[in-house]
Order: sequence, then C-alpha cells, then structure tokens
Amino acid sequence: MSKLQQTDPEIYALIQAEEKRQTDELAMIPSENIVSEAVKEAVGSVLMNKYSEGQPGKRYYQGNGNIDAIESLVEQRALQVFGLDSKDWHVNVQPVTGSIANFAVYAALLSPGDRMLAMSLYDGGHLTHGWKLPDGKPISFTSKIYDTYFYNVDPQTEVFDYAQIAKIAAQVKPQILISGGTAYPREIDYAKMREIADSVGAIYMADVAHEAGLIAGGANTSPFPHAHVVTMTTRKTLRGPIGAMIFASKKLLGDSVAEKIDFAVFPALQGGPQNHSIAGIGVALHEALQPEFKTYAQQVVKNAQVLAAELKKAGFHVVSGGTDKHLILLDLRNKGISGKDAALALEKVGIITNKNTVPGETGKPWNPSGLRLGTPAVTTRGYTEKDMLEVAKKIIATLSPSN
Repeated sequence: MSKLQQTDPEIYALIQAEEKRQTDELAMIPSENIVSEAVKEAVGSVLMNKYSEGQPGKRYYQGNGNIDAIESLVEQRALQVFGLDSKDWHVNVQPVTGSIANFAVYAALLSPGDRMLAMSLYDGGHLTHGWKLPDGKPISFTSKIYDTYFYNVDPQTEVFDYAQIAKIAAQVKPQILISGGTAYPREIDYAKMREIADSVGAIYMADVAHEAGLIAGGANTSPFPHAHVVTMTTRKTLRGPIGAMIFASKKLLGDSVAEKIDFAVFPALQGGPQNHSIAGIGVALHEALQPEFKTYAQQVVKNAQVLAAELKKAGFHVVSGGTDKHLILLDLRNKGISGKDAALALEKVGIITNKNTVPGETGKPWNPSGLRLGTPAVTTRGYTEKDMLEVAKKIIATLSPSN
C-alpha cells in the first residue's frame, strides 16, 4: 500500500490500525468473516473504473465486453455452487446489499399494499422483512409500502411452531411468506414453509443471508427444492465481499420472472453495478466450489455447537438450547447483565460480538437483553473445537457476575 501511504497517510494509518485490530481481536459477530487475499485483489482491481448499467450483452455503455464475461461467469458459478440449472433458475448478482436484493424481490413480484408474513425482528428476523412497532408505526421502509405481519418462535421452545405459523398465514393470507433472519440459531424446515405458502397461495421467499455458505458447503439444508425465490448476501458464511444475489425459480414463477427481477434491480433500484465486488463474489464462489470449503463449513457449525454447549454448562441461557448453524444467541436476563454491557465487556478482552434482541424481549433495541456470537471468522483463522473451549472460558470469565 505504498501509493496510499504517500498520497493519504491519514487513511493509510487508519487502515493499518484496523488491520492490526482485526489481527489482535477475535471477530465473533455472525455476519462478519475474513476474505481471502485473492478476493481482496479482485475487489481492489481496475474493474471499479468501469460503469456498466444493464445486463451482460445489454449494456447502456460501450466497452463492457470483459465486464459481461466476468458477470456471466459469476452467474454460472452461483448456480453451480448451489447445484442449480439455468433452465430452471435465474440469478442476479448485481444487488449491492442484501437489503436491496430483498426489496428487488418485493418490487418485482408484489404490488404496493400487498401482505407479507415474516419472522418477528425481536425473535431473529430482519428489518427488510417489513418490521414495524407493535403500535403499527413503520420502521422499515418495506412496512411503509406493504402490509406486514409477523410470526414468532414458540415462547417455551424458542423454535418455530409451524402449525402456529400456518394458522397465522390462514388468517393473514399473505401474498408472500418469508423465512430467514439474523438471529435464529436453528435450521428452518423449508419444506414446511413451502407447504404453508401453498396453502394460502403465497410466494415463498427464503432469505439465507446468514446460511448461504453453510448451504453451499453442505453443512445446512438447502431451500432451493422448495422456495420460489432465494436471496442471500455474500459477505457472511459465503466468505465473499459485500454484495448479494437473487435466485428466482423460472419453473415455479415462469420465465418472465428473470426480466422482472432484473428490472427491479436496474433501473428500478440501482444504477450501475459494482463490477469489482461482483468479481470478488466470483472468486469467493470459486473458493466455495473447492473441497476444502465443505470442511470449513462443517467446522463452522462444529465450533458453534461446542461454544454453545460450554456456555450452556456455565448457566447461560442459550436461546433454543443450542445451534444448528454458525450463530449463538444468549438471553442474559438470568445473568443480570444487558447485551450492550456484555458486548462492551467482551470487547475490552478482545472478543467482538454484538448486542441483540431475544424472544420475549423486555429491553429496548439499543439496550437489549441478548448477545449474538458467531464462528465464521474464527473458523477461517483455523480455530477448531479445542480452541473454542478456550474462547468459552474467556467469555464465561468475562461475563460472570464477580467480574
């Protein structure tokens, strides 16, 4: 980074400081990971110099031959990673974030005022699934346009009661049923969700932003045999740069869904795509196709399960009793400490986590009762079950009342 150091020593120094922080501390936020040097090189390439509104072969600017080839290759790899055929599935790799990807699906397949049914934010859902306050005040822009309803986990088991979701769906009669979120530690039964969607004539969208890499690596089940639409981000367990992808079933929604999705992304929501990020996604997908990625995905889950078990032994309330994925959610009310205070305490000892709401939340969003932890980044650093035992000891010691 000698050129940067010469041109802008202040930014250079801050980047160096951040690199040191990431080296010295443990990134244990489930939505963070560590990209490879190859991904970094692609993202930092001359591709950021080129503007390319439109789709491969249908650009509004000249000089996009190489960009077309790159984006088409990334689309092919995206389908290959998840075992999909281009005859049955359309993929768009241009959304700059998962939020844009989700909103593009709504813009393509719904009309303003249509009803959507999704997981409650406090129980692990996501803002883009239409969150609004109990009094009806819209929080997400989605809820200002669509009529949003929510389902919760069972208060006793803290996992989904699919029969209850079906009852809510029968009452609400949504145009779209959404699964997925940011803090649900258990696998989702995609087949049951599709059955519920079919029972009310709804589109079923699976948001697997968090699980994408685990699905690609065979550590979690796939939603593709069941969902009409699948959205995902690329920065979490898929171990790529910031970006997102939309997969739409032509078999279930018709061939015209490809044009609808593409139009919703551009020109409806975005201008030119970030070609450098798309290339980085392509490199990450290439890495996900290698045998070692399956080993990585399996290890992510093993590490999370060991950590959850150790925390549970120490008397922490592990939401749902454990995890099937890369994340753990702790309800700290039985420890008399807030999620915010816990996250701050752990940061002081070099463990980076985040405060989070929990099922039955009694605190405020900015000072909730929960703590969210994840294992994607530490697994990338080579941590195994033995290392997680040591991490668990440090977490337990830091959050124990005597400290």
